[in-house]
Amino acid sequence: MRDAGRPAADGRTEAAQAARAYLPWLGRRRLMAVYAAFGAYAVAAAFLSGGRDRVWATWAASGYAVALVMLWLWRSRRGRMAAALVSVALAVLAPLLWLSVAYPLEDGMMVIDRSAALLLHHGSPYLAADQVTSWLSYNPYLPVMTLFGLPSAAGVGGLAGNSGVWMAIGTVIPLAAAFWIAFDHRRYETLLATAVAVASPVVGLNLAVITTDPPVLALILLALALAARPGPAPPTGWASWITRITGAGIALGVACDLKSTAWLAVPVLAAMVAARDGARAAGRFLAAVAGTAVVLVAALAPAALTSWRGADALVQNSVLFPLGLTHDKTPAESLLPGHLLTALGPAGHVASVGLLLAAGLGIAISLVIRPPRDVPAAAWRLAVGLTLMFLLGPQVRFGYFIYPLGLVGWLALVRASPGPHDPARPGL
Repeated sequence: MRDAGRPAADGRTEAAQAARAYLPWLGRRRLMAVYAAFGAYAVAAAFLSGGRDRVWATWAASGYAVALVMLWLWRSRRGRMAAALVSVALAVLAPLLWLSVAYPLEDGMMVIDRSAALLLHHGSPYLAADQVTSWLSYNPYLPVMTLFGLPSAAGVGGLAGNSGVWMAIGTVIPLAAAFWIAFDHRRYETLLATAVAVASPVVGLNLAVITTDPPVLALILLALALAARPGPAPPTGWASWITRITGAGIALGVACDLKSTAWLAVPVLAAMVAARDGARAAGRFLAAVAGTAVVLVAALAPAALTSWRGADALVQNSVLFPLGLTHDKTPAESLLPGHLLTALGPAGHVASVGLLLAAGLGIAISLVIRPPRDVPAAAWRLAVGLTLMFLLGPQVRFGYFIYPLGLVGWLALVRASPGPHDPARPGL
């Protein structure tokens, strides 16, 4: 038997070949099971949902079925890749383009396009309190979300000016970067995992019907991938490690300036970095998050930093409105505990906000008493915390569960991979 470290015929070591093969979640049988589950969900959604969701489900069910047949007939690595790319084309691209052309612009995209126009003309993407006329006057997003509407505000027409198309691009790039880092720059695994994640109902549905959550999730995952320890320590490892901690903070800072749903990731990751690498590393991470957030607010909502009226507009739109604390409230409904409490009246709303604050306090206490010490533990803590917040929040919809589901799915994909410096060790 040949030695495991001896070069193979194609110039790679057998250990490296074994590392490439050790990807259970990207194996053919696992992928077939995954696409069967995706297909079952899409078929059920096609019968039980309506409107845009039904259009997506019809396309997606076909895409998953085709991918499943391709995996059954084609057993090679190329077959897996081809099946995954076909599923992206039919479950994401086709319904996204169809819905963009055949359906009117979603309320959320109208808000983003208007906020971009406001930024270009008035220096802030938010309307002041005395300018609000209905719930649609509010912009519940943070300043970076405005970037997706700038092409339309600049006069670009068609799909090139569609904020949903730019949102899809802004999701795929950081998601692919997260897998590229987690898989130690291995192209095949990165492309395959990205395609599976994008085509999944968790991400694909939200991209096709155009919601604002996928790019936020993708940036959180990129921050987690960067925060994973990247191999040896001194003398060569520290510079790379400092850069990655700072990069994780920058990625999370961008996410936090997209939508407030990313904010919980800041204390969770900071606690993990402090427990694993010390207070100085945590301080560097927090400085990168805060610095990025402030710079982006200054660039994309300068009025919020230069006037009380602008600052008040930011708080009213992006903090109080999502919590249901403004006069005009979103008509979005869900059968979640927090919303059901709010429907009981003012007392129920107070109870919902109180439970939300109690959940936040409980998460904070858990981070102090038992902080996560690695990225998987941090991802699980974040998933649990977000689930509690979405269950108890007063103005939350089912679509927000893209975050905990996306975190769990990402862990399922990347934890099966070997680490960059030890083929026998889990990657994260």
